[in-house]
Formats: sequence, C-alpha cells, structure tokens
Amino acid sequence: MGQSARPVTRACEGNRQVKDNSSQTNSQANSPRQTPAEPLNEHVRRRVRLMRKQNGWTLEDLALRSGVSRSMLSQIERGTANPTLAVAYRIAQAFGLSLGDLVDQPAARGKIDIIRHQDNTYRFRDDDDCSIRTLSPLSLEKDVEFYELRLRPGRALSSQPHYAGTREFLTVEKGTVRVRSGEESCILRPGDSAHYAADVPHEIANVGRGEAVAFLVDIYERSGER
Repeated sequence: MGQSARPVTRACEGNRQVKDNSSQTNSQANSPRQTPAEPLNEHVRRRVRLMRKQNGWTLEDLALRSGVSRSMLSQIERGTANPTLAVAYRIAQAFGLSLGDLVDQPAARGKIDIIRHQDNTYRFRDDDDCSIRTLSPLSLEKDVEFYELRLRPGRALSSQPHYAGTREFLTVEKGTVRVRSGEESCILRPGDSAHYAADVPHEIANVGRGEAVAFLVDIYERSGER
C-alpha cells in the first residue's frame, strides 16, 4: 500500500454490526423519511408494534435495545417514517431476528423480483468510506443475503460474529482486498473468491491503491437449526 493510503478503519455499520464513530453517519441512519408508508413498510410498522407489545416493551425499552431513537421508533410505528435498511437491521437485532425475518410477509409475489441500480431503497450505506448495496429481495429469502460492496482505499468492513454457522462467500470484481476470518487471512484479487466462517470476528479490507469492488453473500443456518 502506498504512503498516501489512509489507515484501515472500522468503516461500515448496521447490517454488519460494525463500529462507526461518525456521529454524522449515525444521525443519517436514524433520520426519518417523511413519506407515506409503502406496503412493505406498512408490514414492518405493524410487526414492530406487535412484537414490542408481545415483549411488554415500551418505546424507550426498544430504543435502548436497538440504538434507534424513541422518536424514530414512534414515527415508524405510526407510519410517518420509512426506516432505512440500517435502522431496520438494528430493530431486527433487538428482537433477535435477521433483517429478512423482520420484513418477510406472506404477500402474493410476481415470478421476477427486480432491484434497479438507481433504487436507493436498497442502498445500505454510501459515504466517504464505503458503499453497500443489497442485491437480494430481503422479504423473499431469509437465509441468504447478497450484497455489492465498494471500499475506498485503505478502508475496511469489520464485523462481529454473526449467528452460529453463518458463512460468507466473497468474489472480488476490482482491486485488492484482504479477508480475515478469526485468526486466518488471505489476499484476493480480481476474479478470486473466498469462502469463510462469519460466526467469528471477520473483516474485508481494501489494501490496494484504488477502489475495491466485491460481491458478498451471507448464508445463515435456517432458523430451526439455530
């Protein structure tokens, strides 16, 4: 890595349980979108309220467990704010669910699900450090999550252990990355793929001079096996 490369940091949060000291990013993740609730968000709104009541939690209790502000939770439950993926992930974790578990709904579906490149609904994070875009319909499949990951030079996606048995598959499209899983690590270049345990601390770091682009698949054990 050249002398101008910035130090690798824990750059990304949310879906990936990553530490981020940027107050600006956190405020963005918690800021509401003042738009009418769409069908999927209406389902999430009803489910969050129902599970909170079933657990006997107040909004303050859920805010403490999720790290999402009480005002934001109130707006989500009232349908006056649509949660970002990062916020929905934090709420799901508070209930011990995956993101797919939270948004899953038994609605009739067409045979083809399309996620358009310009659809920011599926953009999990996009800032000076990294960009993460969900490529899988979260309400369709609960055990597999598919992402496009873009890392700026010298930055990293560092994650705490996921559910027991979780695995990740990473394929590098552009740049050079270092993958660490537990105590083991390797270097990947364009066209290389790696499969590794994600139920231990793990990290994907851009160790090249330019942007790194990779495709990441998380595979969780089925809920009955967890």
